[in-house]
Amino acid sequence: MDKFKKTWEIQQNWQLIFPLLGILGLLYSSYKLANALLKEDHLLLIFAVTIILFYIFLKFTLFLFKKLENRWVVDFKWELIRIFIVFAITGTSSLFVGRPIMKLIGITKENLNIAVYWILYIIIGLIFYQIILLCIGWLFGQFKFFWEFEKKMLSRFGLKRFLN
Repeated sequence: MDKFKKTWEIQQNWQLIFPLLGILGLLYSSYKLANALLKEDHLLLIFAVTIILFYIFLKFTLFLFKKLENRWVVDFKWELIRIFIVFAITGTSSLFVGRPIMKLIGITKENLNIAVYWILYIIIGLIFYQIILLCIGWLFGQFKFFWEFEKKMLSRFGLKRFLN
């Protein structure tokens, strides 16, 4: 445990919640994907595929951490896990927010061309993604990081003039 704490630069025990949440999130995602791929196959097979997918996702995530460790400015390595969790929650939340907003506006697949529907869905999702990213980032104590991230993203969309 001391080696783990040293690797992730964890000074206090409460900071262990983020690696635990990350592992649980990867495990849940692996299970959902295995269950979706295998439908109603044997439980033991779903379990085995879940473990294989978990291993693949974990290796990929650790690879991403190594790549982003020098690119993203954070005080401690464990904050990278917190940032990844914020991105995961935000991506999922923007999808759940987008559909009700579109229904509220009156946009459905039935009353609009399917291509136009999906383009509007993506645009609405992106708008709410920006807002939710800042809110969830603030809740996780990473507002400064995500505000800088937002400014970069918006300037890439050509909206930099609205930030000043």
